[in-house]
Amino acid sequence: MKTNRTVVLLGIGHTNAHIVRQWAIHPIPNCRLVCISNFPCATYSGMLPGRLAKQFAPSEMEIELAPLAQRAAAELILGDVVGLDVDKQELKFANREPLHYDTLSIGVGSMPDGWKDFDSPALVPIKPMQTFVDRLEKRLELCGPSARCVVVGGGVAGVEIALCLRARLSTPASPKSHSISIVTSGDEIAGGMCQRSQRSLSHLLIERSIEVVKRFRVTKVGESSIADAEGKCQAADVVIWATGAVPPPILTKLGLPTNERGFLTTTSTLLTTAGYPIFVVGDSGTIESDPAPKAGVT
Repeated sequence: MKTNRTVVLLGIGHTNAHIVRQWAIHPIPNCRLVCISNFPCATYSGMLPGRLAKQFAPSEMEIELAPLAQRAAAELILGDVVGLDVDKQELKFANREPLHYDTLSIGVGSMPDGWKDFDSPALVPIKPMQTFVDRLEKRLELCGPSARCVVVGGGVAGVEIALCLRARLSTPASPKSHSISIVTSGDEIAGGMCQRSQRSLSHLLIERSIEVVKRFRVTKVGESSIADAEGKCQAADVVIWATGAVPPPILTKLGLPTNERGFLTTTSTLLTTAGYPIFVVGDSGTIESDPAPKAGVT
């Protein structure tokens, strides 16, 4: 059957993966579906803390993209997109010819804020999630049985990561051999939650021997410590970066309208406000008339 139109999914996160799944059930006639990812698998971010706490096997939180695409008779491209030509309706790649699209759906997620400002072997950002636990394990192995672990970011995600890290590192013989702390630039943890929930989390962190350091904005990451602008230091052999969401670099290369934070702006139907046949889904986009907090997912 001749295909007249090409639908391209850039990033196979939650929304775009669902599109592929539905396409396998109800394909659009005379359409070619192309999926683009820089990893051969997609991760379900909601299961990352459980994976960290050893509640799930790696395979339980991952979607292998090749079989997913095959079921939908879709083409899978593993590669890095470096630009967009909206007039020609083409995506540009680092190592292949441009790809034409008739309709494009962008779902490349978000990333933690600030970690790229530092270059330290102690630093373990949570993105990309596909490699987070492996990178963390390698760092922990280097640091030995009494590593001092710091989670940068006092939001709900940072608190959850710290609690699940405690579960991962605890053994019956040595339940709290690793020190774990949370550092946050703010005056509270889990901002946005009600005070009762914040108090409950604070009590739980104390119970699990997880220290909270407030009003500490990290300006330096060394191999065994972090510091703020005032010179205060915190011992840290492992620095897990779990701060708020910012746009991934690719969004700045697409030439589409963004808000003040750099996320692509959309209408209520998730179409770009530029008026092109481009949808923006998940954390990558912000509905201009009704902005919502970022989930920190892909």
